[in-house]
Amino acid sequence: MVKKKKNKYQDSNFINQIEQYISYLRVERHYAANTISAYQRDLSNLFDFCLKNKISETSAIDSDILNLFVMELRHKAISSKSIRRYLSSIRGFLDYLVKKEILTENNAKNIQSPKISHSLPKTIDFDDLKRLISVQSNDYLELRSIAMIEVMYSCGLRVSELVNLNISDMDLSEGFLRVKGKGGKMRFSPIGSGAIKSINSYLAKRPNTDTEALFVNNNDDRISPRSVQNTVKVRAIEVGISVNVHPHMLRHAAATHFLQSSHDLRSVQEFLGHKSIKSTQVYTHLDFLELSKVYDEFHPRAKK
Repeated sequence: MVKKKKNKYQDSNFINQIEQYISYLRVERHYAANTISAYQRDLSNLFDFCLKNKISETSAIDSDILNLFVMELRHKAISSKSIRRYLSSIRGFLDYLVKKEILTENNAKNIQSPKISHSLPKTIDFDDLKRLISVQSNDYLELRSIAMIEVMYSCGLRVSELVNLNISDMDLSEGFLRVKGKGGKMRFSPIGSGAIKSINSYLAKRPNTDTEALFVNNNDDRISPRSVQNTVKVRAIEVGISVNVHPHMLRHAAATHFLQSSHDLRSVQEFLGHKSIKSTQVYTHLDFLELSKVYDEFHPRAKK
């Protein structure tokens, strides 16, 4: 009988505790797949670092080892934003172990997160947006590209929300979509007449397929986030836009234009599916920049 080769991590309480925590995030907290992957990657890197420093139990994770871990991340030129995410992952994990009474305290709470400079989200000029969605031909791939861009802009969708849309999620006669957001949270988003028209044009050309997905790839399977990113980039090049356009710019544009028209931050929060109003407040800065531009140009007391 051939003995199965044992993984060197198989009997580690440390790695088992990470796996239990990841399972908890997936089953009980209903975290999104991308968020779970980030937590798993961060904690695996912490585990490897601890083993390298001869620490094999979570009970030995103190402030000193965590500070050394942060120092190593800095030496690897990891960004402040990513280090903050690492620390958030570790704090959540150690909090879980404290609640399970595996640890008595969470030493990660004493580690100061690095400050980050808040850069404003990049958006897209409205004239460029109109070029993106202007129909040049009746070609299926072009109609699919335009429909995806129209839906992302009209509904302010994340890429993950777009690719997870099913045909059954649409009620075009009533003008809304059912969107599955972060953490599996459902919301209903209004959809504009331009997006409805582009969806109907796309569906008229869409191949007959058994998949329930709204947007499909060349194999008639659900389209991937990477394919959407490439589609938007290629479309921008085709219509002569010089800046690098990516899908999230369409979401930012939708939020910015919505706020500039409505001046209703709470509605924009609901529209985007933000859990916290703090995530939405960045668009007030964009709105202020637009106001400043107009002020500098037209106000008689503006500095020239």
